[in-house]
Amino acid sequence: MSAQIISAQDFSKENQLAVSFKLLLGLYSIIPVCLLLQLFDGWFWHGFLQQNLPTSPSHILLFQIVFGTPHIIASAVVLASDTEYLKFYKLKIILMTVAIAIVFGLGSLFIPYKVFYLAVASWTVYHVLKQQHGVGRGLCRLPDWAFYLLLWLSVAAGLFVYIGIFLKNSLDVQQTEWIKYIAASLCAGLVLSAVLCQHYVTTQFGKWFLWANILLVLSSFYLYVQQYYLLAILVPRLVHDATAYIFYVTHDYNKHHTHPQNFIYRCAARCNVHVFIVLPVCSFLLAFVLQSYGDAVVSFITNFFFGVEIRKAVTLGLLGYLALMHYYTEAFTWKQGSPYRRFIAFSR
Repeated sequence: MSAQIISAQDFSKENQLAVSFKLLLGLYSIIPVCLLLQLFDGWFWHGFLQQNLPTSPSHILLFQIVFGTPHIIASAVVLASDTEYLKFYKLKIILMTVAIAIVFGLGSLFIPYKVFYLAVASWTVYHVLKQQHGVGRGLCRLPDWAFYLLLWLSVAAGLFVYIGIFLKNSLDVQQTEWIKYIAASLCAGLVLSAVLCQHYVTTQFGKWFLWANILLVLSSFYLYVQQYYLLAILVPRLVHDATAYIFYVTHDYNKHHTHPQNFIYRCAARCNVHVFIVLPVCSFLLAFVLQSYGDAVVSFITNFFFGVEIRKAVTLGLLGYLALMHYYTEAFTWKQGSPYRRFIAFSR
Protein backbone atom coordinates (compact mmCIF):
# COMPACT_ATOMS: atom_id res chain seq x y z
CA MET A 1 0.00 0.00 0.00
CA SER A 2 1.20 3.49 -0.69
CA ALA A 3 -0.34 6.75 0.37
CA GLN A 4 -0.70 10.33 -0.67
CA ILE A 5 -2.39 12.96 1.48
CA ILE A 6 -5.81 13.88 0.12
CA SER A 7 -7.81 16.70 1.62
CA ALA A 8 -11.36 16.35 2.82
CA GLN A 9 -12.56 18.31 -0.19
CA ASP A 10 -11.50 15.40 -2.42
CA PHE A 11 -14.19 13.17 -0.92
CA SER A 12 -17.52 12.70 -2.59
CA LYS A 13 -20.55 13.04 -0.33
CA GLU A 14 -20.82 9.30 -0.04
CA ASN A 15 -17.20 8.85 1.04
CA GLN A 16 -17.20 10.22 4.55
CA LEU A 17 -14.22 8.48 6.09
CA ALA A 18 -10.49 8.97 5.61
CA VAL A 19 -7.60 6.85 6.80
CA SER A 20 -5.97 8.78 9.64
CA PHE A 21 -2.19 8.88 9.66
CA LYS A 22 -2.31 9.64 13.38
CA LEU A 23 -4.22 6.40 13.93
CA LEU A 24 -1.75 4.46 11.78
CA LEU A 25 1.18 5.93 13.71
CA GLY A 26 -0.56 5.07 16.98
CA LEU A 27 -0.41 1.38 16.07
CA TYR A 28 3.35 1.49 16.58
CA SER A 29 2.75 1.93 20.32
CA ILE A 30 2.95 -1.88 20.44
CA ILE A 31 6.74 -1.41 20.22
CA PRO A 32 7.24 0.25 23.65
CA VAL A 33 4.59 -2.07 25.15
CA CYS A 34 6.51 -5.19 24.11
CA LEU A 35 9.85 -3.69 25.12
CA LEU A 36 8.49 -2.81 28.57
CA LEU A 37 7.13 -6.34 28.95
CA GLN A 38 10.59 -7.71 28.21
CA LEU A 39 12.25 -5.29 30.65
CA PHE A 40 9.74 -5.92 33.44
CA ASP A 41 10.16 -9.65 32.90
CA GLY A 42 13.88 -9.28 33.56
CA TRP A 43 13.55 -6.81 36.44
CA PHE A 44 10.55 -8.08 38.39
CA TRP A 45 9.20 -11.37 37.01
CA HIS A 46 12.49 -13.34 36.99
CA GLY A 47 12.13 -14.40 33.34
CA PHE A 48 8.66 -15.87 33.75
CA LEU A 49 7.53 -14.65 30.31
CA GLN A 50 10.68 -15.84 28.60
CA GLN A 51 10.31 -19.30 30.08
CA ASN A 52 6.58 -19.67 29.46
CA LEU A 53 5.92 -17.88 26.17
CA PRO A 54 5.91 -20.31 23.22
CA THR A 55 9.15 -20.47 21.28
CA SER A 56 7.24 -20.01 18.01
CA PRO A 57 3.96 -18.19 17.25
CA SER A 58 2.93 -21.20 15.15
CA HIS A 59 2.64 -23.18 18.39
CA ILE A 60 -0.40 -21.12 19.42
CA LEU A 61 -3.58 -21.71 17.46
CA LEU A 62 -5.04 -18.49 18.90
CA PHE A 63 -2.13 -16.48 17.47
CA GLN A 64 -2.77 -17.92 14.02
CA ILE A 65 -6.49 -17.21 14.29
CA VAL A 66 -6.01 -13.61 15.46
CA PHE A 67 -2.97 -12.59 13.39
CA GLY A 68 -2.15 -13.23 9.76
CA THR A 69 -5.02 -15.37 8.56
CA PRO A 70 -7.96 -12.99 9.25
CA HIS A 71 -6.56 -10.06 7.29
CA ILE A 72 -5.60 -12.40 4.42
CA ILE A 73 -9.18 -13.68 4.33
CA ALA A 74 -10.50 -10.11 4.60
CA SER A 75 -8.42 -9.15 1.58
CA ALA A 76 -9.84 -12.09 -0.38
CA VAL A 77 -13.40 -11.19 0.66
CA VAL A 78 -12.99 -7.57 -0.50
CA LEU A 79 -11.78 -8.79 -3.89
CA ALA A 80 -13.98 -11.84 -4.43
CA SER A 81 -17.27 -10.29 -3.27
CA ASP A 82 -17.14 -7.51 -5.87
CA THR A 83 -17.75 -8.50 -9.51
CA GLU A 84 -16.25 -5.23 -10.73
CA TYR A 85 -12.95 -5.97 -9.01
CA LEU A 86 -12.94 -9.57 -10.21
CA LYS A 87 -13.48 -8.50 -13.81
CA PHE A 88 -10.83 -5.79 -13.55
CA TYR A 89 -8.17 -8.12 -12.14
CA LYS A 90 -9.36 -11.38 -13.74
CA LEU A 91 -6.35 -11.94 -15.97
CA LYS A 92 -3.84 -11.26 -13.18
CA ILE A 93 -5.67 -13.60 -10.81
CA ILE A 94 -5.80 -16.41 -13.38
CA LEU A 95 -2.12 -16.05 -14.30
CA MET A 96 -1.02 -15.97 -10.67
CA THR A 97 -3.16 -19.01 -9.83
CA VAL A 98 -1.54 -20.94 -12.68
CA ALA A 99 1.91 -19.80 -11.55
CA ILE A 100 1.26 -20.95 -7.97
CA ALA A 101 -0.02 -24.30 -9.20
CA ILE A 102 3.05 -24.83 -11.38
CA VAL A 103 5.65 -23.68 -8.87
CA PHE A 104 4.18 -25.34 -5.78
CA GLY A 105 2.69 -28.30 -7.62
CA LEU A 106 5.22 -29.44 -10.18
CA GLY A 107 8.04 -27.54 -8.52
CA SER A 108 7.61 -29.45 -5.27
CA LEU A 109 8.77 -32.60 -7.08
CA PHE A 110 12.33 -31.35 -7.53
CA ILE A 111 12.74 -28.05 -5.60
CA PRO A 112 14.01 -28.61 -2.02
CA TYR A 113 11.63 -27.71 0.82
CA LYS A 114 14.04 -25.17 2.33
CA VAL A 115 14.18 -23.29 -0.97
CA PHE A 116 10.39 -23.02 -0.92
CA TYR A 117 10.47 -21.97 2.71
CA LEU A 118 13.06 -19.23 2.17
CA ALA A 119 11.19 -17.95 -0.90
CA VAL A 120 7.89 -17.70 0.96
CA ALA A 121 9.61 -16.23 4.04
CA SER A 122 11.27 -13.57 1.90
CA TRP A 123 7.98 -12.70 0.23
CA THR A 124 6.23 -12.56 3.62
CA VAL A 125 8.79 -10.20 5.15
CA TYR A 126 8.85 -8.04 2.02
CA HIS A 127 5.04 -7.83 1.99
CA VAL A 128 4.81 -6.83 5.65
CA LEU A 129 7.50 -4.14 5.51
CA LYS A 130 6.64 -2.88 2.02
CA GLN A 131 3.14 -2.07 3.27
CA GLN A 132 4.43 -0.04 6.21
CA HIS A 133 7.08 1.82 4.22
CA GLY A 134 4.58 2.34 1.40
CA VAL A 135 2.02 3.90 3.73
CA GLY A 136 4.64 6.31 5.05
CA ARG A 137 5.96 7.19 1.63
CA GLY A 138 3.40 9.92 1.05
CA LEU A 139 4.36 11.56 4.34
CA CYS A 140 8.13 11.20 4.11
CA ARG A 141 8.39 12.02 0.39
CA LEU A 142 11.83 10.49 0.18
CA PRO A 143 13.75 10.27 -3.09
CA ASP A 144 13.32 6.88 -4.72
CA TRP A 145 16.85 5.78 -3.88
CA ALA A 146 16.37 6.64 -0.20
CA PHE A 147 12.99 4.91 0.00
CA TYR A 148 14.29 1.69 -1.53
CA LEU A 149 17.51 1.81 0.50
CA LEU A 150 15.54 1.85 3.77
CA LEU A 151 13.03 -0.68 2.47
CA TRP A 152 15.58 -3.27 1.34
CA LEU A 153 17.74 -2.90 4.45
CA SER A 154 14.60 -3.40 6.54
CA VAL A 155 13.56 -6.45 4.53
CA ALA A 156 17.04 -8.00 4.68
CA ALA A 157 17.32 -7.51 8.45
CA GLY A 158 13.74 -8.68 8.98
CA LEU A 159 14.36 -11.82 6.91
CA PHE A 160 17.32 -12.89 9.03
CA VAL A 161 15.27 -12.30 12.19
CA TYR A 162 12.45 -14.39 10.66
CA ILE A 163 14.86 -17.20 9.79
CA GLY A 164 16.46 -17.04 13.21
CA ILE A 165 13.08 -17.49 14.90
CA PHE A 166 11.32 -20.01 12.70
CA LEU A 167 14.33 -22.16 11.78
CA LYS A 168 16.17 -21.98 15.10
CA ASN A 169 15.65 -25.69 15.81
CA SER A 170 17.42 -26.66 12.60
CA LEU A 171 20.36 -24.29 13.07
CA ASP A 172 23.56 -25.12 14.93
CA VAL A 173 25.21 -22.69 17.34
CA GLN A 174 27.57 -21.20 14.77
CA GLN A 175 24.78 -20.65 12.23
CA THR A 176 22.66 -18.96 14.86
CA GLU A 177 25.51 -16.62 15.78
CA TRP A 178 26.10 -15.76 12.13
CA ILE A 179 22.43 -14.93 11.64
CA LYS A 180 22.50 -12.64 14.67
CA TYR A 181 25.71 -10.99 13.46
CA ILE A 182 24.36 -10.39 9.95
CA ALA A 183 21.02 -9.09 11.28
CA ALA A 184 22.86 -6.76 13.68
CA SER A 185 25.03 -5.43 10.85
CA LEU A 186 21.98 -4.80 8.69
CA CYS A 187 20.20 -3.05 11.57
CA ALA A 188 23.25 -0.82 12.10
CA GLY A 189 23.26 0.02 8.40
CA LEU A 190 19.53 0.72 8.59
CA VAL A 191 20.00 3.21 11.45
CA LEU A 192 22.85 5.01 9.70
CA SER A 193 20.84 5.18 6.47
CA ALA A 194 17.81 6.52 8.33
CA VAL A 195 19.94 9.26 9.91
CA LEU A 196 21.11 10.22 6.41
CA CYS A 197 17.68 9.98 4.77
CA GLN A 198 15.68 11.84 7.43
CA HIS A 199 17.11 15.11 6.15
CA TYR A 200 14.91 14.71 3.07
CA VAL A 201 11.76 14.58 5.24
CA THR A 202 10.38 18.09 5.60
CA THR A 203 7.79 17.55 8.35
CA GLN A 204 8.19 16.40 11.94
CA PHE A 205 5.26 14.02 11.56
CA GLY A 206 6.93 12.45 8.54
CA LYS A 207 10.12 11.90 10.56
CA TRP A 208 8.12 10.18 13.30
CA PHE A 209 6.65 7.81 10.72
CA LEU A 210 10.07 7.14 9.21
CA TRP A 211 11.59 6.25 12.57
CA ALA A 212 8.54 4.23 13.57
CA ASN A 213 9.24 1.93 10.62
CA ILE A 214 12.93 1.73 11.54
CA LEU A 215 12.06 0.87 15.16
CA LEU A 216 9.68 -1.81 13.90
CA VAL A 217 12.70 -3.77 12.64
CA LEU A 218 15.08 -2.83 15.46
CA SER A 219 12.65 -3.84 18.21
CA SER A 220 11.92 -7.15 16.51
CA PHE A 221 15.66 -7.85 16.26
CA TYR A 222 16.24 -6.90 19.92
CA LEU A 223 13.42 -9.13 21.15
CA TYR A 224 14.73 -11.98 19.00
CA VAL A 225 18.21 -11.67 20.49
CA GLN A 226 16.67 -11.61 23.98
CA GLN A 227 14.79 -14.83 23.06
CA TYR A 228 11.30 -13.34 23.33
CA TYR A 229 10.34 -14.87 20.02
CA LEU A 230 6.58 -14.41 20.30
CA LEU A 231 6.98 -10.69 21.05
CA ALA A 232 9.49 -10.32 18.22
CA ILE A 233 6.89 -11.55 15.74
CA LEU A 234 3.96 -9.83 17.46
CA VAL A 235 5.39 -6.32 16.91
CA PRO A 236 5.41 -6.26 13.07
CA ARG A 237 2.44 -8.63 12.83
CA LEU A 238 0.08 -6.44 14.86
CA VAL A 239 1.12 -3.21 13.13
CA HIS A 240 0.78 -4.77 9.69
CA ASP A 241 -2.54 -6.52 10.29
CA ALA A 242 -4.18 -3.58 12.06
CA THR A 243 -3.02 -1.20 9.32
CA ALA A 244 -4.55 -3.48 6.69
CA TYR A 245 -7.86 -3.65 8.56
CA ILE A 246 -8.03 0.14 8.80
CA PHE A 247 -7.78 0.28 5.01
CA TYR A 248 -10.28 -2.53 4.45
CA VAL A 249 -12.91 -1.20 6.85
CA THR A 250 -12.55 2.37 5.55
CA HIS A 251 -12.89 1.14 1.98
CA ASP A 252 -15.97 -0.96 2.75
CA TYR A 253 -17.64 1.78 4.79
CA ASN A 254 -17.19 4.36 2.03
CA LYS A 255 -18.41 1.91 -0.61
CA HIS A 256 -21.31 0.20 1.14
CA HIS A 257 -22.68 2.32 3.99
CA THR A 258 -25.30 4.14 1.93
CA HIS A 259 -25.97 1.60 -0.85
CA PRO A 260 -24.70 -1.95 -0.12
CA GLN A 261 -23.23 -3.26 -3.35
CA ASN A 262 -22.73 -6.95 -2.65
CA PHE A 263 -24.63 -9.76 -0.99
CA ILE A 264 -22.62 -9.60 2.23
CA TYR A 265 -23.49 -6.00 2.98
CA ARG A 266 -27.06 -6.33 1.72
CA CYS A 267 -27.55 -9.21 4.16
CA ALA A 268 -25.89 -7.21 6.95
CA ALA A 269 -28.15 -4.24 6.24
CA ARG A 270 -31.26 -6.43 6.50
CA CYS A 271 -29.98 -7.75 9.84
CA ASN A 272 -29.12 -4.21 11.06
CA VAL A 273 -25.45 -5.13 11.46
CA HIS A 274 -23.22 -2.06 11.38
CA VAL A 275 -21.00 -1.82 8.33
CA PHE A 276 -17.90 -1.34 10.50
CA ILE A 277 -17.98 -4.84 11.93
CA VAL A 278 -19.12 -6.84 8.90
CA LEU A 279 -15.71 -7.56 7.37
CA PRO A 280 -13.82 -8.12 10.66
CA VAL A 281 -16.51 -10.49 11.95
CA CYS A 282 -16.65 -12.44 8.67
CA SER A 283 -12.88 -12.74 8.36
CA PHE A 284 -12.20 -13.68 12.00
CA LEU A 285 -15.05 -16.19 11.99
CA LEU A 286 -13.80 -17.79 8.77
CA ALA A 287 -10.25 -17.84 10.11
CA PHE A 288 -11.41 -19.62 13.27
CA VAL A 289 -13.48 -22.20 11.39
CA LEU A 290 -10.85 -22.93 8.75
CA GLN A 291 -7.90 -23.08 11.14
CA SER A 292 -9.73 -25.14 13.77
CA TYR A 293 -11.88 -27.49 11.71
CA GLY A 294 -11.01 -27.14 8.02
CA ASP A 295 -8.41 -29.87 7.80
CA ALA A 296 -10.47 -32.35 9.82
CA VAL A 297 -13.60 -31.79 7.71
CA VAL A 298 -11.78 -32.17 4.38
CA SER A 299 -9.91 -35.24 5.65
CA PHE A 300 -13.17 -36.84 6.80
CA ILE A 301 -14.94 -36.16 3.49
CA THR A 302 -12.11 -37.48 1.30
CA ASN A 303 -11.65 -40.52 3.52
CA PHE A 304 -15.39 -41.27 3.57
CA PHE A 305 -15.95 -40.97 -0.20
CA PHE A 306 -12.57 -41.94 -1.65
CA GLY A 307 -10.80 -43.81 1.11
CA VAL A 308 -7.94 -41.29 1.01
CA GLU A 309 -7.03 -39.01 3.90
CA ILE A 310 -5.74 -35.62 2.74
CA ARG A 311 -3.90 -33.76 5.47
CA LYS A 312 -3.58 -29.99 5.79
CA ALA A 313 -5.70 -29.39 2.69
CA VAL A 314 -7.06 -26.18 4.26
CA THR A 315 -4.31 -24.82 6.51
CA LEU A 316 -1.56 -25.51 3.99
CA GLY A 317 -3.42 -25.72 0.68
CA LEU A 318 -6.29 -23.22 0.73
CA LEU A 319 -4.87 -20.74 3.24
CA GLY A 320 -1.43 -21.03 1.66
CA TYR A 321 -2.92 -20.18 -1.73
CA LEU A 322 -4.86 -17.23 -0.27
CA ALA A 323 -1.72 -15.94 1.45
CA LEU A 324 0.32 -16.00 -1.76
CA MET A 325 -2.52 -14.35 -3.69
CA HIS A 326 -2.77 -11.75 -0.93
CA TYR A 327 0.94 -10.92 -1.20
CA TYR A 328 0.54 -10.61 -4.96
CA THR A 329 -2.70 -8.63 -5.23
CA GLU A 330 -1.91 -6.18 -2.42
CA ALA A 331 1.04 -4.98 -4.46
CA PHE A 332 -1.29 -3.29 -6.97
CA THR A 333 -4.89 -3.17 -5.70
CA TRP A 334 -4.27 -0.13 -3.46
CA LYS A 335 -2.10 1.83 -5.85
CA GLN A 336 -3.20 5.20 -7.17
CA GLY A 337 -5.64 4.72 -10.05
CA SER A 338 -6.92 1.31 -8.95
CA PRO A 339 -10.67 0.75 -8.41
CA TYR A 340 -10.05 0.37 -4.67
CA ARG A 341 -8.63 3.87 -4.34
CA ARG A 342 -11.91 5.52 -5.31
CA PHE A 343 -13.04 4.69 -1.79
CA ILE A 344 -9.86 5.61 0.10
CA ALA A 345 -8.40 8.95 1.09
CA PHE A 346 -6.03 10.07 3.81
CA SER A 347 -5.91 12.69 6.52
CA ARG A 348 -3.73 13.58 9.46
